Parts: sequence; C-alpha cells; structure tokens
Amino acid sequence: MKVLLKLTWIEIKLLVREPVTLLFSFTFPVLVLVLLGGIFGSDHMKQGAYQGVKMMDWYVPAFMGLVIASIGTISLPVHLSSYRERGVLRRFRASGVTEAALLGSQLLVSLGVALVGAVTIVVLGMVAYGASPASAPAGVALAYVVGVFCFAGIGMLLASLAPTARAAQSVGLLLWFIMLFVSGTSAPLDLLPNWMVDIGKALPLYHLVIALVDPWIGRGVNWMQLGIVALVGLVTTLLSLRLFRWE
Repeated sequence: MKVLLKLTWIEIKLLVREPVTLLFSFTFPVLVLVLLGGIFGSDHMKQGAYQGVKMMDWYVPAFMGLVIASIGTISLPVHLSSYRERGVLRRFRASGVTEAALLGSQLLVSLGVALVGAVTIVVLGMVAYGASPASAPAGVALAYVVGVFCFAGIGMLLASLAPTARAAQSVGLLLWFIMLFVSGTSAPLDLLPNWMVDIGKALPLYHLVIALVDPWIGRGVNWMQLGIVALVGLVTTLLSLRLFRWE
C-alpha cells in the first residue's frame, strides 16, 4: 500500500508538469459536446426506449463516459507503453515495484483525471445548454467508478499487448472512434441503423453510457449494464496482470 500511494503521488506530479499528455482526452469530448449541443440542444428523443428525454440530458452523462473511454483507450496505454520504451518500467521493477502497485496507481490517477473531465462536461452542459442535474447522483457516481475501473483495465491490457507507444496509440484511437459513433455519443441511438447498434452492444462504452444515463434521468441504477461494465473491467484487469511486460 505504501508503494502504491507513493507511486500514485509521483504520477500525479508528473501529470501536473506535463498536462498536454491528456489534452485529447478532454478537448475532443468537450468540442463534440459543444457541436452536438448546438445541433440538438433543445431537442428531445423522438422514438425508442428513451423517447421524450431531452437530448442534453442524454449527452451530458454520455460524454462523461466518453472522457473515461478516452483515458482508457488513448492516454493510459500510450503512457505505459512509452514508459516501457524508455526503460522506466525496468527501473520500477528493479526498485521492487509490483505489477499490482503499478497498475493500481494508474487506476487511481485515472479516477482523478476522469473526475476533472466529468465536472467539466457537467458544468458546460448545465450552464451552456440547460441540461438537468442528475436525478440520482449516487447512481451516477457508482457507474462512474465502475466505468473508470473498466477502461483502466482496457488501457492496461492495450499497454501490455502493444509493442510500442505508437502502436498503442493507433489501436486505442481506432477503438475510441468506433465506440464514439456506435455508443450513443454522437448520433442518438434511436437514429442509428440496427447493425450499428449491434456493434455498439459488443463494445463497453455502449453499456457504460446507459449505466450513466439511466440514474441521471431518474430511471435508477441499471444493474445489468453496470454488471457488464464491471465484468469487462475484471476480465481485462486480470489479463493485464497476467500479460504485463516490464520490457
């Protein structure tokens, strides 16, 4: 635990010194929210299971999930892969740092970074586009924490498998953009063709978005979607611990 906390503190200080590494994780979701807010700001869902829900009451929690996905598929795997390329992980191992401590510190840092992104999205959505506040903040917070766990596991697995930081970035960006278009974070789900929705259901962001939206709009915790997100996080975390390479 002492090593975990010390390593987490080091990662926070490094992040503060080089915040540009997280620029994409924040700026792109915010820009897309601004774009969609300008298009759909006063509209409501017209069909499907969420008919009548204000579009911005969907997009605000959905984009909280998009920030989490950005960290897990882009920032985190590139960060760890670059550590491996520069020999930092080898020095960590020589100093007695374990896989669990290293990956645990990345999870804690991701949790804090995602919180900053979530607050940015919520404030922007409510102030600029009149989004409603969360009906069940505790349910949203639960989905947020489980979502961070899930995508931290995905990010660590990508870092474990990618041979270089550039490869991790390419794979992560591809996965992120696919999820962007089929998970309800671009076009509304009720406007997507069935085959795109089916692709979305095979990816974790789709389930995280619904797990965040439902308590936000007053439908309570969606335990099924939350369970899927948690399961993905558990599987990817266990795989990353098994497959992680120090060099």
